[in-house]
Amino acid sequence: MEKQAWEGLVQRLIREGVLRSPQVVRALRRVPRDSFLPERVKAHAALDSPFPIGFGQTISAPLS
Repeated sequence: MEKQAWEGLVQRLIREGVLRSPQVVRALRRVPRDSFLPERVKAHAALDSPFPIGFGQTISAPLS
C-alpha cells in the first residue's frame, strides 16, 4: 500500500467528519491496514472498502 494513498483516505475521512477522535486518527496513521490483508489485496488497502481475508471473513472498511 502506498503511504500517500492511505494518508489521503485519512484526510478525506477527517474532512467528511467521519474521523473526529485524535486518538483514532493517530492509530490509523500508525498501524498500516495492509499488515492485516492477504497479498492479493494489499495493493488496494487504501480503498474505503471491506476485503476478504479468508475463511469466509472480511476486514471492515476503514470507517465509512
